[in-house]
Amino acid sequence: MDYKTSDPHTGPRREDILPATAAAAVKVVIVGGFGVGKTTLVGSVSEIRPLTTEETMTQAGVGVDDIAGIEQKIETTVAMDFGRISINEQLVLYLFGTPGQERFWFLWDGLFEGALGAVVLLDTRRLEVSYEVVGILEERGVPFVVAVNAFPGAPVHPVSELRAAMDLPESVPIFACDARDRASCRDALMTLMRYLYSLAHTTPEPQ
Repeated sequence: MDYKTSDPHTGPRREDILPATAAAAVKVVIVGGFGVGKTTLVGSVSEIRPLTTEETMTQAGVGVDDIAGIEQKIETTVAMDFGRISINEQLVLYLFGTPGQERFWFLWDGLFEGALGAVVLLDTRRLEVSYEVVGILEERGVPFVVAVNAFPGAPVHPVSELRAAMDLPESVPIFACDARDRASCRDALMTLMRYLYSLAHTTPEPQ
């Protein structure tokens, strides 16, 4: 009897097994403030059943977690989210979503270790929660792109205004993304890959 295919409790599901053609794996981090949609993005784009560490929000977080603008949120990530997507037959991305509350940011150091780059997920209803996130990435030297999540009714700002608000150079891509849509999330990851490729092939100016 083939237990791996007959009994779902004795081994990985067929769709969870890493393709034999995979030759390279890259670690990518999905970061952002509290409630910007990181868990949703990982779940939307992952080709395997994502690992999540969401817990129900309790009274313990009252006065600690800033839920202004997201009062309807009832669950939150307390450790990380994890997913996987195959960009092509050879390249696989491992996705790690960070917890958004500031009290869990001590976990970010471990999640950033070995990461090739990051996608910063932005909520234009609460731009201020992203400023410190960007600062942390810059301090650690982690290259990143900025994906503006399409929340219903969220204000729309020109890219130039968002770039100025976060004090980002022209080279950092800023683009719209819908964390609920698989194709949109895949495009966001491809934008990050192209950006990383451009950084790797940029000739430094002579000193």
